[in-house]
Amino acid sequence: MDQINQNILRELGRDGRISNLDLAEKVGLSPSACLRRVQELEKSGIIKGYRAVLNKAALGTRFVAYAAVGLNSHTKASQVAFERAMSIAPEVVECHNITGTVEYLLRIEVADLAAYKSFHTDVVGTLPQVNSITSYVVMGSPKDERA
Repeated sequence: MDQINQNILRELGRDGRISNLDLAEKVGLSPSACLRRVQELEKSGIIKGYRAVLNKAALGTRFVAYAAVGLNSHTKASQVAFERAMSIAPEVVECHNITGTVEYLLRIEVADLAAYKSFHTDVVGTLPQVNSITSYVVMGSPKDERA
């Protein structure tokens, strides 16, 4: 991974819809050399895809929370069952298996506090393998580089 490829990735991270001509100019390559490099990055799997960054508030998602979830059993079956439940829950936009005092960290995005309470109580709270749920409400995000 040389500096030019890092510059290409940085620019694409900022604007995945940038034209090849503009990208080539920003990274100091000819358009054909730039296109070859982007195609190599895609083929090698470094660039996995492109997506739109959505304005969640405009779509009605105004409440974001993280939930630390502890399981009551540390078996593979408990983990699989929990992960399966989270994979089908539309409120969960991220599910991370973590180290520490709990097993999972979830990012939940919903319309409001009432919707979060419903998810907390009626979805996560009903799973037999869940032992604890600790919620962290997001009040603001001064830096968020997720696409």
